[in-house]
Amino acid sequence: MDKDYDLIVIGAGPAGYVAALRGAQLGFKVGCIDNWLDPDGKPSLGGTCLNAGCIPSKALLDTSHHFSALRTEYADQGILVDGLRIDVDTMLARKRSVVTALTQGIATLFKAQDIDWLKGHGQLLGTGRVGFTAHDRKTPKELTADNVILAPGSTPIALDSAPLDGEYVVDSTGALEFTDVPKRLAVIGAGVIGLELGSVWNRLGSEVTLLEAQPDFLPIADQALARTALKTYTNQGLQIKLGTRIKSAKLSGKSVRTVFEDASGEQQERYDRVIVAVGRRPNTTGLFTNESDLLLDERGCIHVDDFCRTNLPGVWAIGDAVRGPMLAHKGEEEGVMVVERIAGQNSATEPDLIPSVIYTTPEFAWVGPTEQKLKQAGIPYRSGRFPFAANGRARAQGDVEGEVKLLAHAETDRLLAAHVFGPSASELVQQAVIAMSMEATSEDLARTIFAHPTLSESVHEAALAVDGRALHMAGKPKRG
Repeated sequence: MDKDYDLIVIGAGPAGYVAALRGAQLGFKVGCIDNWLDPDGKPSLGGTCLNAGCIPSKALLDTSHHFSALRTEYADQGILVDGLRIDVDTMLARKRSVVTALTQGIATLFKAQDIDWLKGHGQLLGTGRVGFTAHDRKTPKELTADNVILAPGSTPIALDSAPLDGEYVVDSTGALEFTDVPKRLAVIGAGVIGLELGSVWNRLGSEVTLLEAQPDFLPIADQALARTALKTYTNQGLQIKLGTRIKSAKLSGKSVRTVFEDASGEQQERYDRVIVAVGRRPNTTGLFTNESDLLLDERGCIHVDDFCRTNLPGVWAIGDAVRGPMLAHKGEEEGVMVVERIAGQNSATEPDLIPSVIYTTPEFAWVGPTEQKLKQAGIPYRSGRFPFAANGRARAQGDVEGEVKLLAHAETDRLLAAHVFGPSASELVQQAVIAMSMEATSEDLARTIFAHPTLSESVHEAALAVDGRALHMAGKPKRG
């Protein structure tokens, strides 16, 4: 009996829609099920990332950066502004226009590739069988396919101690919709999402406090650069309290009474708004029936092998719902890999080459292990560091905070990692990703010609510093 599709993808976030597009390129008949509805109740492609995550948050970060720079940074360049103010409504309208342009762009791509956009809820029933319930229907329809890819994404983790009310206590989605600038704002969680959201409203004038349970700041990042970042963020006005346990955060009058405990004991503060940003969890609720026998791991993620195969034949899972970092680009590459493997190609992904970025100002980006992890693993290494303060382009544009750090194997010189805190870190770290994917050495980078004056020269100098011969940094020179 003929199947309805060669491939059904459940979820149209970055992982799912990219898988669908690649499948169509390879000649598959593709159906993509997605249940996202925009604020007006209309179906919208792109998942959390495009609708309520990566893209809208970067739009607000960009606006808030320009506002803050005009207010605090440009006077010494002779740029003087009187009567500066922020129009929040216009800022939000611009954010929505950015989101709309991109989500409609995906719809255009789907149409061009003859991908069926199935608007509603999808549920795995078993191998090759999917239940689909359209938004305007109550009864599911069973669809069949040779292969099914599960790409349900993730959802914010809730805290019982800080229940969401949609206005005063909100998650990361709600934090993108404030219609005015809170005078006092608390962010529960000082990870990637908390720092980015806290930065937005801090730049616009909020007094922002981040309450973090971990005793160390950004333990996933290089700790030397994390200490620099903590100092920088603090100087920008972010109050970051580490080792803090939230006991309650509830609306009382027109403010949120927040009780927390740290090394000083129990404390109480009132904030105009509270953002809960303590991480995300796989969005697997209702994704599959018990009869399907889909296997989850101990963390609640869908269990997959190195090639994203589940325990069920012809059923694959990608993106935030499987092991590894919850990053859009990681999910996209998994989607491409899976579809190409279905087509008979020997595609693979390299988990050690997934870059991470925090889009604060300065940006914080890294790829590969930290020094701490290399030491724990007993891997011999050499490091090269170069500060942006010694870079001509950074000095000319007034972005001198931070540095580039490269780590190379002490015996083979193969590049192992790059850690960047500073201007355009998200772009600079990609140079290291490319080099690492080609198994390059620090010497390969050191012998590469970089244009002058550019921020990327800091990568060049850090590569030279691995061998003790950075040219534009004071220190005892290496002879030879």
